[in-house]
Amino acid sequence: MMLLRGYGTAGPWGWLTLLLVACAAWASEITFELPDNAKQCFYEEIVQGTKCTLEFQVITGGHYDVDCRLEGPDGSVLYKEMKKQYDSFTFTASRNGTYKFCFSNEFSTFTHKTVYFDFQVGEDPPLFPSENRATALTQMESACVSIHEALKSVIDYQTHFRLREAQGRSRAEDLNTRVAYWSIGEAIILLVVSVGQVFLLKSFFSDKRTTTTRVTS
Repeated sequence: MMLLRGYGTAGPWGWLTLLLVACAAWASEITFELPDNAKQCFYEEIVQGTKCTLEFQVITGGHYDVDCRLEGPDGSVLYKEMKKQYDSFTFTASRNGTYKFCFSNEFSTFTHKTVYFDFQVGEDPPLFPSENRATALTQMESACVSIHEALKSVIDYQTHFRLREAQGRSRAEDLNTRVAYWSIGEAIILLVVSVGQVFLLKSFFSDKRTTTTRVTS
């Protein structure tokens, strides 16, 4: 269970996602827009001794990089990276309090970014209340645990491939836009060169006609 609170500048997509998270406190994955010259921070109340993992990836925008900073309740910097495309950081809370992690796009002057992050607090509860008992699990319980772990792996793979698909689609759309602009530029250049050649040839014939008229006179 986790409840994230975010402050900063975010696009419509980001605010919609934050609203959904506020309504569903179990959500730990967020995808939001980070405008240029903007910074977005999130806060989480964590109990001492809890193991946490922060994983993020820039999906679209510019060079697919962003600044990330994680601070403890006392303001100490636990993690800081500049212009990273993706990364993962695991830590254990040293004290009770509010932990803050921020994503910054302040170094970019005109490029929006789309950032995905997954902030996991604590470990999943046991599938069965008696899973940690001294006696061995039954065959049915062991099969359920194995299926549960396999499904978690499937979810992780699905998230990974969704992010790769979104990033690949963004790159393809960006390349398509550049090719379109380049084609339009080439067409304009060809038109200008063609018109220039026509006027140049007309000037040659005009000069010859003027010279012939003068000689005849």
